[in-house]
Amino acid sequence: MKKIVCMIVAACCYSLSGLACTNFIVGKKASADGSVMCTYNADSYGMFTGLCHYPAGTHAKGEMRKIIDYDTYVCHGEIPEAPVTYNVIGNINEYQVSIGETTFGGREELVDSTGMIDYGSLMYLGLQRAKTAREAIDVMTSLVDKYGYNSEGETFTICDPNEAWIMEMIGKGPGRTGAVWVAIRIPDDAICAHANQSRITTFDQKDKKNVLYSKDVIKFAREKGFFSGKDKDFSFNAAYAYPDFGGRRYCEARVWSFFNHFSKDMDRYLPYAMGKVKEAESMPLWIIPNKKVSLQDVQACMRDHYEGTPFSLDSDIGGGVWQMPYRPTPLSFKVDGKEYFNERPTSTQQTGFSYVAQLRGWLPRQIGGILWFGNDDGNMVAYTPVYCSAVRQPECYNTPGADAVTFSDKNAFWVCNWVSNMVYPRYSAMFPALQAVRDSLEQSYFKEVPAVDLKAQQLLASSEKQAIDYLTAYTCQKGDEMISRWRQLAIYLIVKFNDMAEKKEVNGRFETTPEGVSKVARPGYPEATARKLVEQTGDRYAMPDWK
Repeated sequence: MKKIVCMIVAACCYSLSGLACTNFIVGKKASADGSVMCTYNADSYGMFTGLCHYPAGTHAKGEMRKIIDYDTYVCHGEIPEAPVTYNVIGNINEYQVSIGETTFGGREELVDSTGMIDYGSLMYLGLQRAKTAREAIDVMTSLVDKYGYNSEGETFTICDPNEAWIMEMIGKGPGRTGAVWVAIRIPDDAICAHANQSRITTFDQKDKKNVLYSKDVIKFAREKGFFSGKDKDFSFNAAYAYPDFGGRRYCEARVWSFFNHFSKDMDRYLPYAMGKVKEAESMPLWIIPNKKVSLQDVQACMRDHYEGTPFSLDSDIGGGVWQMPYRPTPLSFKVDGKEYFNERPTSTQQTGFSYVAQLRGWLPRQIGGILWFGNDDGNMVAYTPVYCSAVRQPECYNTPGADAVTFSDKNAFWVCNWVSNMVYPRYSAMFPALQAVRDSLEQSYFKEVPAVDLKAQQLLASSEKQAIDYLTAYTCQKGDEMISRWRQLAIYLIVKFNDMAEKKEVNGRFETTPEGVSKVARPGYPEATARKLVEQTGDRYAMPDWK
């Protein structure tokens, strides 16, 4: 068996101090180009991560696969290898199957620490063993039925070029092997999202084509006293993970914001998403967007900070002098014994990696799937194209020697975080420079991809290996170019904005006197901050009139 290289070190753990991860889903008839799209912001504090790779392989009878916990690196045991496994790079495989997740937690007593398969292992086992989304659901549920489920409640996004699914799963508690779960196909003309809150309520138990579920999902809830009504009225999240204030304001608000980009009808769900009214009308699992959704639209939504909504982060002092649309953690804090909270947008500083998977069914499978990948907060990175058949990671996403406590200027996680952590506290001043580089790189990728697709198809006609080698080389080249440009950006930012001043530029070069002295501007407070300061301090800092 070939060596497995995977640098995922931590994942998305649910707690009130750090509700993590966001997934968006776009059906093929809802997208502008006919692709299925799905996304993942993998958020966790202290997370060091890269782009994992599991090579395709064939396995002899009796060969075993160790189950290494996605979060803790603890080995839970071994299971038999599948006879054949498929190439997986990041969260996409060579058949354009993509799987992401968000943790909703749910009832704590249903966690089975004796189970073998954790949620992270479950995702990558599904990717290694399935050619379609439906097949992945069967693989994943069969594995937990046989070997047990060792995680909290999870919502999984499971997509291929033809179908998009959402599956919710929770264990049965210590001593009960397996899990209860429901999987629902998202209509082709719809968009869906989940963000650390169980979203499946009632479901059509007779629709065998578009709804799958464990045979005991209702029976088990009755047995445990979680549900006592008629089967037709059974709601998964009401039984296993009722949306409390945190589940709405920290989690469902991100779903609301995604839907709000593509609907004029979302104000009706504000009382629910804001969490202030317990009995408010809950949001639907999916909506039909009011326009076709492009790849660029989805990437922009992954960078969302609630701009222009009642959740907006630009109207208080929490953003600091330079109006940062991020807030310190934890999500709640106390003043004089009273508890308050911070907003939790989709784009957040603790993102370890972010991607948009674009699954294009009209192309050969080796070419059709692109994982647009970034190794930090999606707002602060350029999403580079990673083709689903690539058999090697760019060095910047798999850097020897780099880890959570070892910086490397060859490593995307560290270089991207270096830049973003300069920008965060001086956001309004410095972000435009980052944004210009980010958008310029992405525009170059968008222009190149059609030609890359065509060249790969031409090579594929004569040699699959040549096509895959070409796509792998392109994937690695884009990663190399990105980190080189990002190192330049880091140096530019420290020179340009040193000591809260700004060096002047002419034609892209820093301006100096003939003697080499730099010309510096001192922009001072942004106007909005200056006004807030005066409102708070009155005449304390007013200049005296000595005339």
